[in-house]
Amino acid sequence: MASRSPVEQIFWGGFYAAGLIGMLLIYGLLQERIMQIPYGGTVFQYSVFLVFANRMAAVVFSIVMACVNKEALTNTAPLWKYLIISFSNVYASTCQYEALKYVSFAVQMLGKSFKMLPVMVWGMVISGKRYSALDWGVAIAVTGGVTEFLMTGPTTSPGDTGNSSKGFIWLLAFLCLDGLTSTMQEKLFKEHKTSKYNQMMYVNGLSAFVSLCTLISTGTLFPALGFLFTEPQFAVDATLLSASAVGGQFFIYSQVKEFGALVFAATMNVRQVVSIIASYITYHNSITGLQTLGLAAVFGVLFYKSYVGIAAAEAAGPKAMAAEKQPIADKLAEAAEGGTYKTADKA
Repeated sequence: MASRSPVEQIFWGGFYAAGLIGMLLIYGLLQERIMQIPYGGTVFQYSVFLVFANRMAAVVFSIVMACVNKEALTNTAPLWKYLIISFSNVYASTCQYEALKYVSFAVQMLGKSFKMLPVMVWGMVISGKRYSALDWGVAIAVTGGVTEFLMTGPTTSPGDTGNSSKGFIWLLAFLCLDGLTSTMQEKLFKEHKTSKYNQMMYVNGLSAFVSLCTLISTGTLFPALGFLFTEPQFAVDATLLSASAVGGQFFIYSQVKEFGALVFAATMNVRQVVSIIASYITYHNSITGLQTLGLAAVFGVLFYKSYVGIAAAEAAGPKAMAAEKQPIADKLAEAAEGGTYKTADKA
């Protein structure tokens, strides 16, 4: 980034941001379509199968990128540690998909903002972290905005009536598991100095294994495959879902490496706003005026936090900016969806 002219920096910064937002927008719309709208009169029920497909796509991507970047293909941390992350990763993603059966896409997206508190709690419990007053203020303000949104308008998915409480339970489980996943990944990076694609390869590989075992043990593998082969449109949507998730990861890695985690965080805030608006337009979901205020409060606070972080990094000078980029570049693959090395499920 330092060798590029200001014009080139603006171009590539915009390119990565547009690519990231575009890929994750496609991912979010497909995710909502697959879990909420019937194919041939039947709604797809096997969410773990989607996790399996996405993880396999991520394994292929990570192996290719590890070879390109000449990263080691052997595990640099004990496999059981990767496996812990994989378990929480798979079931966090499963809970996220299941929640979409009962709550709207906007609620799910806001839930990812709400995850700040669980991540902070896990960080204190597992890693002994301490957080500033600004961190706590932002987390509490976001939580308040999300709560206001949930209490002032419709929250159920288009295909469900009266069961949003069940969706909130799935969403709560997702938040707890996803917070554990990101905290354990950060711990793994620090303790074993794993490279990003190496960890991505092993976590996603073991996640694919865990999800496959889940499909087999629950007797849902063959029904899911049957749905795949009998519903061509679902096969297309599922393939595009995995492709957009992997594409999102490419833009995430590129942006974080060259422009830092704070620019990435700001981009993800924009992505959430764009995804929610696109969902309302595409699927004609309803929203109240008070819910709009809740959305504005949540994203206003998040943008403020991003602005403060960028301003502080710039004030600290080039060395601080460079120091900020690399450690977080080595631990981010969020896509989503929020702080974990996943294929954007999270995106």
